[in-house]
Amino acid sequence: MNDELPQRKQPAHQPATVVFNRVVIIHVTVCTDKRKPIMAAADVHQLLLSAWQAADHWRVGRYMILPDHIHLFCAPAIHDYPALARWVHFWKSWASQHWPRQTEQPVWQKSFWDTQLRRSEDYAVKWEYVRHNCVRHGYVATPEVWPYQGEMNELRWHD
Repeated sequence: MNDELPQRKQPAHQPATVVFNRVVIIHVTVCTDKRKPIMAAADVHQLLLSAWQAADHWRVGRYMILPDHIHLFCAPAIHDYPALARWVHFWKSWASQHWPRQTEQPVWQKSFWDTQLRRSEDYAVKWEYVRHNCVRHGYVATPEVWPYQGEMNELRWHD
């Protein structure tokens, strides 16, 4: 008898769940194709901000861009919002079409990872973990000096 569990080939993207009319906040991680270290650059940072502005059905809150992956927190911007997977696909496609160095194509891994937060403390705790990634990877001594991070929109949790 084989006691090993089957290994998931792609993440399962559960639909965002609204509970008691609370805001939905989702932590998303998107990696580059073959984990190429092509993201930590000023032009890519600006490009991603533009892509997220173009993909305005979801709002991006705090984000961290590392050389081979991105962490971001997002929330629906409209009442009848599209599925998270559709939104991520849109901005990844937009960014790929406008990518400043065509030799770096393809840019993205096929899928992404996502986790819906359950309460306001999760957002603060997850952000603290995310913002220290640049230190854990040895890019900088303190997260405050990493230039490829920010907050586009304040995502407020209403308990």
